[in-house]
Amino acid sequence: MSKLTLGSYPHLLGFEQLERLLERSAKAGNEGYPPYNIEQTSDHSYRITLAVAGFAEDDLSITIEDRQLVIRGRQRDDSEGRVFLHRGIAARQFQRMFVLADGVEVGEAIMENGLLHIDLTRAVPETVVQTINIRKG
Repeated sequence: MSKLTLGSYPHLLGFEQLERLLERSAKAGNEGYPPYNIEQTSDHSYRITLAVAGFAEDDLSITIEDRQLVIRGRQRDDSEGRVFLHRGIAARQFQRMFVLADGVEVGEAIMENGLLHIDLTRAVPETVVQTINIRKG
């Protein structure tokens, strides 16, 4: 059985990048930490909210790498000199990635009550009608 690709459809020209994007997002993994929400806040804007309780702003980094929004968290281990009878809250690091479509721009990031909010906006492309002249050969 052969793999069905977007190149298999002759009327879909130039969509190879979309296929690579889908493969890359599938490889991003389905790790469950930290939990997050994605909400549509208007017709052209979104908000990603990550539950990052225990992380300070300095423990988090937000970057855009090759059309991927990458959020990383690394807590410092401040347990030196402390004796825990039970340690249920681990200093855990994470990396969460979101693939961004062309035209999606990352706005501001806000930390509030243990939640990290990242606002995104999608530019609305203009509708362009172009007439192509036919030349005699």
